[in-house]
Amino acid sequence: MACISSHEKTPRKIIRRCARLATRYNTKFFVLYVQTPKEDPDRISLADQRHLLNHFKLATELGGEVIQVHSPHILESIIKVAIEKQITTICTGIPALKLPQTIFTVSKYKNFMKSLSENNIDLIILA
Repeated sequence: MACISSHEKTPRKIIRRCARLATRYNTKFFVLYVQTPKEDPDRISLADQRHLLNHFKLATELGGEVIQVHSPHILESIIKVAIEKQITTICTGIPALKLPQTIFTVSKYKNFMKSLSENNIDLIILA
């Protein structure tokens, strides 16, 4: 499962690499986009909306299934979808952390990693 954001370039790389992995494993793949409240359609820029649509189009062209979830809790949503869809590998980009947020975010990532481990889900972080 590829986890993407509304950014321009990184999600394309993640989708392509995830599609190659799925081909290698002879399985289907999913592309997950968690839409947070700050990315609601009335708040997100038109350029970011266009990037998202292009990412969704690329995913379907490569044979993937797009899943869009509305939630303020990105990491929890990733775990929930991975368990529901019986995902064994998650591909994601490098998280964008800012120094003030880092202190609060470390515990969230620790719980995220623990959940992945408990459910035998591999994590691939792509640069």
